[in-house]
Amino acid sequence: MLNKNSTWQVCMVISLLLLALIYALPNLYPADPALSISATRGAKISEQTQAQLSQTLQQANIPVKALQLQDGQLLLRFADTEAQLQAQTLFNKTLDHNYVTALSLAPATPAWLARIGATPMKLGLDLRGGVHFLLAVDMQAAQQKHMNDLQQRLRVEMRQADIRYRSVQADPTDAQLQIALRSAADLASLESLLSKRDRQWLLSRADDGVTLLLQLSELQLKALREEALEQNITILRNRVNEIGVAEPIVQRQGADRIIVQLPGVQDTAQAKEILGATASLEFRLVNTQADLAAALAGRVPADAELFQTRDGQPILLEKRIMLTGDRITDASSGYDEYGMPQVSIMLDAQGGELLSAGTKNATGRRMASVFVEYKASAERAEDGSAVLIKQQEVINDATIRMRLGHSFQITGLSSSAEAQQLASLLRAGALIAPIQILEERSIGPSLGQENIKLGMQAISFGMLAVLLFMLVYYKGFGLVANVALLANVVLLVGLLSMIPGATLSLPGMAGIVLTVGMAVDANVLIFERIREELSAGRSVQQAIHEGYDRAFATIADSNITTLLVALILFGIGTGPVKGFAITLALGILTSIFTAVLCTRLIVNMIWGGRRVQSLSI
Repeated sequence: MLNKNSTWQVCMVISLLLLALIYALPNLYPADPALSISATRGAKISEQTQAQLSQTLQQANIPVKALQLQDGQLLLRFADTEAQLQAQTLFNKTLDHNYVTALSLAPATPAWLARIGATPMKLGLDLRGGVHFLLAVDMQAAQQKHMNDLQQRLRVEMRQADIRYRSVQADPTDAQLQIALRSAADLASLESLLSKRDRQWLLSRADDGVTLLLQLSELQLKALREEALEQNITILRNRVNEIGVAEPIVQRQGADRIIVQLPGVQDTAQAKEILGATASLEFRLVNTQADLAAALAGRVPADAELFQTRDGQPILLEKRIMLTGDRITDASSGYDEYGMPQVSIMLDAQGGELLSAGTKNATGRRMASVFVEYKASAERAEDGSAVLIKQQEVINDATIRMRLGHSFQITGLSSSAEAQQLASLLRAGALIAPIQILEERSIGPSLGQENIKLGMQAISFGMLAVLLFMLVYYKGFGLVANVALLANVVLLVGLLSMIPGATLSLPGMAGIVLTVGMAVDANVLIFERIREELSAGRSVQQAIHEGYDRAFATIADSNITTLLVALILFGIGTGPVKGFAITLALGILTSIFTAVLCTRLIVNMIWGGRRVQSLSI
């Protein structure tokens, strides 16, 4: 018989809608504006501290929803962002430097929903508030670092191969190394060594017959820039995770730009300090053979380099770097047996081997930890770019008691806060190349709430207008379309909540508004086709059957082309364009499902499989 529902179709549609409803429910419980207070420098937050802070809020007439003390951190929940900001201003004035306050959002999802992994939609920067950075990677610095590393590696390899050389000079600007050998035989040996190692290098002899010019090819330079950009993106993501930002966005833009969006973060100074830090460590042996007084007078030996310790004392280190910070796999802050702050470091397999080999015959000697950081100066280059200054400082030097391996400790730090920050930077990794902040925008949480309010109003008004039109124009069938439209919105919200990485932004809300308007297009095509079939003299059951079957091809064609456009926008777009594209694409899929399948099931249940003389259409 025509227009009868099968059991499996009904069960499938009901199951999908129930699943979407469950995962859409957390959006009824939006996150609370919160303020987290943590202790540093050995301070501790106790129940007494919690009571004092609560009393301070009462005296200032700032309402608070809840105070929670977990893992030594106090979390205060507020009803609105205004109270949140007032509380932060109050505590910044009243608390001493041993406490740190940070704006955040505390989830309010019921426990039973959280247990099954149901969470609210992730909101973008324009809805939640936060900071936006456009960063530029200094490719020249990346090239310079690569050439310096290559220079040191070639010196080691030539010594291991017994190739005698006078000097190895690097020209980072032209990506060229100039290697002066002792004889023509040494030059031939070096050419043979380099041709086996990397055939993409461009090798040429100078006129004197004992100097070899090594030039990086364009392919190598391109690969170097790509690697610098991708590794910087990975490291920035690690750093963002270290500061605990929820749903951050770190993505590439163009050949050397990176976009970083940190929803919920309002402390731009801290964000810039964490993102822009190019801190790393170098481990070198202290040079005890050379004369320190002569080095201070300007006569520094060729195999040594002059540094300063934190207290301003000069120290002479070997030029050879035993180990660099890129071999660090984990770093944690703590205290030594004397209660002084320290950082415990774990190395990867190759780093452990390098340190073990470097300290094999160095028992009793001193090893220094050199803190290396790039900072932008106030001056600008001719092209307007920032001039970066390399700052190096010996943070500690200790006597090697035994051969070191995959783990060791750094001491001599001034405070536990410094130890925590150093450990955080080392865990996240050092930037391959320095970055420059080209653009910085900050969106307050109150503005984000206003955007949410206006966006919800637009969706509500659009939906109300569509519901009224369908109900008035198509009567009973319009009511069916309205039920499907509501199911469509639930399904779309559920999908946005379930999909990892999906973020709802203001353009995304525009995509939802557009979806609401487009969702009934398919129903309009179907209903008009049913009207035509009835006008042609078909029976009610035949008109319903033919209306759905014959309209489906047109519905599929129009929605597939729109879906293709949405996928192209998602693939090549960034930021707001991507947010609009994802809601549009999901909205097209949910619209086809609800407008065709869901309405067909409802129509079949009401009018299908029985003798009906007329339709409410």
